[in-house]
Amino acid sequence: MIKKPKILIIRFSSIGDIVLTTPVIRCVKQQLDAEVHFCTKKNYNFLLSENPYVDKIHLLEDSLPTLVKALKEEKYDYVIDLHNNTRTRLIKLQLNAKSFTFDKLNFKKWLLVNLKINKLPRTHIVERYLETTKTLGVENDFEGLNYFIPHKDLVERDWLPEQFQGNFVAFAIGGQHATKQLPVKKIIDLCHRINRPIVLLGGKEDVALANEVEAFFKHSATDEAYLTNQFNLKTIIFNGCGKFNLNQSASIVQQASYVFTHDTGMMHIAAAFKKYTFSIWGNTVPEFGMYPYDTTFTIFEVPDLNCRPCSKIGFDKCPKGHFKCMNNQKFDFFLPE
Repeated sequence: MIKKPKILIIRFSSIGDIVLTTPVIRCVKQQLDAEVHFCTKKNYNFLLSENPYVDKIHLLEDSLPTLVKALKEEKYDYVIDLHNNTRTRLIKLQLNAKSFTFDKLNFKKWLLVNLKINKLPRTHIVERYLETTKTLGVENDFEGLNYFIPHKDLVERDWLPEQFQGNFVAFAIGGQHATKQLPVKKIIDLCHRINRPIVLLGGKEDVALANEVEAFFKHSATDEAYLTNQFNLKTIIFNGCGKFNLNQSASIVQQASYVFTHDTGMMHIAAAFKKYTFSIWGNTVPEFGMYPYDTTFTIFEVPDLNCRPCSKIGFDKCPKGHFKCMNNQKFDFFLPE
């Protein structure tokens, strides 16, 4: 009997990055008939717990030595390091296994951020993740990203207000950093232009912002009918920020007709469901290779700003003070019925 290869894949964070590793997980599992383990931070266990291509999850909690001890007992044949930082290098040094490591291209990113010289390949990060498996004979199956929602987190359509039980648009208004997030006036402008029932999605940290947007569009039923009949104004808001966990928000995204989102993990979750995604970019740029993968998308950005990108991640406020990368956004799009 031929022994299945035992393979460890490592990616500690964050939500979007882990979702972007799912083609590697699936392709390795299916093409090598391997036993696939995944190592990540405890906070991100929920992203993998329902993945049928993962046989075992190892979690980094407080102690790296404790994690390494557990990993050494597994006796892996191969390690695929998709994070490539100090901790993953320490792990690989202590495991007696052949390893393959993702090239983060940090110097090329530095050139783009600091000197505005773009030497990055025109390749999506998923393709670059998969390059780490070529030596093993694994190829892209072109099935896109995966996101598996536990049954307990599936949101039934009738849980939403009646006006949102037909077609609606999901708008993920959050952002890990302020410079990746539209200011409230621009969110309101975009909601006006969407002109559909909109479910706002985000965490507890986004509730105050969502409340402002919701208040702006709040009308009585009579006003709502009048505005629709006289001016074809159909924007109504359901504020879901802070009401749903991430899996539940993903369930809402799965049911939406279209998804609007900043450069965040929710953008990649929308891509996993093959949703038409409107992707909003501020201080970061799609050239980093993390635009929506294997789905139809439209990018909103302010091109040719000489200060952009100002970071490969983001800031709490615009370093220049003008925030032109978001304040100067123009929303020119059409939503088919």
